[in-house]
Amino acid sequence: MRPFCAGLIYAAMLAVSAGAFLVIRFFGRSLVAPETLVFRDSSHAAAPPANIALAQMLLALIVIIIVARTLGSVFHLIGQPRVIGEMIAGILLGPSLLGRVAPGISAYVFPAAIVPFLSLIAQIGVILYMFIVGIQLDMKLLRQRLGTSIAISQASMVVPFMLGAAFALWLYPRLSTRSVPFTDFALFMGVAMSITAFPVLARILTDRQMQTSRIGTIALACAAAGDVTAWCLLAFVVSVARARPGQAVLTVALTAGFIALIVFLVRPEIRWLAQRQPHGNRTTADAIVIVCAALVAALATEQIGIHALFGAFLIGVFVPHDSALANEVRNKLEDSVALFLLPVFFAFTGLRTEIGLVHSFRDWLVCILIIATASAGKLGGSLIAARVTGSGWREAASLGVLMNTRGLMELIVLNIGLDLGVISPSLFTMLVLMAIVTTVGTTPILQALSPRIDPESLRQ
Repeated sequence: MRPFCAGLIYAAMLAVSAGAFLVIRFFGRSLVAPETLVFRDSSHAAAPPANIALAQMLLALIVIIIVARTLGSVFHLIGQPRVIGEMIAGILLGPSLLGRVAPGISAYVFPAAIVPFLSLIAQIGVILYMFIVGIQLDMKLLRQRLGTSIAISQASMVVPFMLGAAFALWLYPRLSTRSVPFTDFALFMGVAMSITAFPVLARILTDRQMQTSRIGTIALACAAAGDVTAWCLLAFVVSVARARPGQAVLTVALTAGFIALIVFLVRPEIRWLAQRQPHGNRTTADAIVIVCAALVAALATEQIGIHALFGAFLIGVFVPHDSALANEVRNKLEDSVALFLLPVFFAFTGLRTEIGLVHSFRDWLVCILIIATASAGKLGGSLIAARVTGSGWREAASLGVLMNTRGLMELIVLNIGLDLGVISPSLFTMLVLMAIVTTVGTTPILQALSPRIDPESLRQ
């Protein structure tokens, strides 16, 4: 498919999505949410003396790393990605299990005073992780399968986004407050339903040796294109939610100016660094420069009013995927981020996830409906688009299952929504459960489908 035609398809999908959302927004403006909901707040906890804080932090980090690595290894042995075990480990360390079974141990290991410190470490980990995700995106792969990837990725975005926004019409009066505008709530629900976990998807394909197959390359290209769209949309939602009345336009304008600065001034410098002396002695020094650039970009986007991770992600996208510089950065950062910082993020998420908030039959019904809506949107949108672009039914179903993988990326989005106050703790818990269920289901369903896929689709 020619780039011009692909661009027309992309623009048409965006136009249809915008029009449909405006219709949903029209019906949602008259909805009335409850006056208040209870949000837990540990920000006022008294800070302990420095030496006690250090001892408590070290104890918490030891427990987090041991439990996360242990459960990650267990899940790896049963054929699941390690990250799923680490996600569940974080929830088990929170009030959902440890806080309920052994509240004294929970209060000793994770006292309220160290939660802000865990939050800072978790945010640094997410910023560096999104930088690595940006580096892992193979833009050449995206260009090679431009038409197919755009059709499937945007269908896998548009359909769940619209279902999530429409579902907000029912959720808003029940699980939100009057302080949250319906537009912000509906936009966030749409984004939360649309996320695909590119790194987890890549790990699943690699484990099954499908990363170079036709299905694998299409899935990776679709996830890459979908991630770019999803994070741009989330940046817009965050800018609208954070801005004071009348400042949303200014925030969006500053964001557009920042992106233009990166594209036209910073990107050429990054490519120059990647091209010079690809196997020389300056690679490590250049890697430090790139990491510093990512941190500066993160600071800039935080100051603009969108989340810091967007700046780091954008810098990572423009580092050539297969360059010696990209390999050097990954070698320097990936292990420390994966082994140390991300388990802290999972634990921090677990401390904010309390499954006990989902206690009544109605709550569990809502949770099931959220899982069903998210899965139907991703599976349905991807499957239909794959069929239209020429895939068989089983291959299309496999692509839909892969695109339904959410994992860590979904948790990042949900934590942003909770920090902004757009979603309540109970809805946060339901969406976390949705992220885990959809991710855990990917490998066994793909295992059931793969042996029956046409061998032609697995040709490299």
